[in-house]
Amino acid sequence: MPTPRRADPAMTRAAVSAIAGWLRDESGPAPARVELAEAVRLTARTLAIVAPGSSVEVRVPPFVAVQCISGPAHRRGNPPNVVETDPRTWLLLATGLLDVAGAAESGALRLSGGRAGEVADWLPVVSLQG
Repeated sequence: MPTPRRADPAMTRAAVSAIAGWLRDESGPAPARVELAEAVRLTARTLAIVAPGSSVEVRVPPFVAVQCISGPAHRRGNPPNVVETDPRTWLLLATGLLDVAGAAESGALRLSGGRAGEVADWLPVVSLQG
């Protein structure tokens, strides 16, 4: 069943919960690609809902790119404010298991443009407790 273009909170929590063990311990079995894609897409779309706007583009290849955070809208060409990372790092950020500063410092998260770092103000979008 295809993922809806908008994120449902219950679906987002379920998708993240399904892979929570792997997020907490990478040495465990990796989730199936479909499970990983679902969690990445839903958490990114949740970010776009809670931080509406189009001044920052968040990219998590190969699964999703969303625009978020209010401010000057980007319409064509390369966006001036981009946040880009791999799926696991994104999910660690989206769940609060990793912070933006730490991910950027390690090189796992690339921030370009003066407003890209503002994404930290909107994370986590789903909390993994315990």
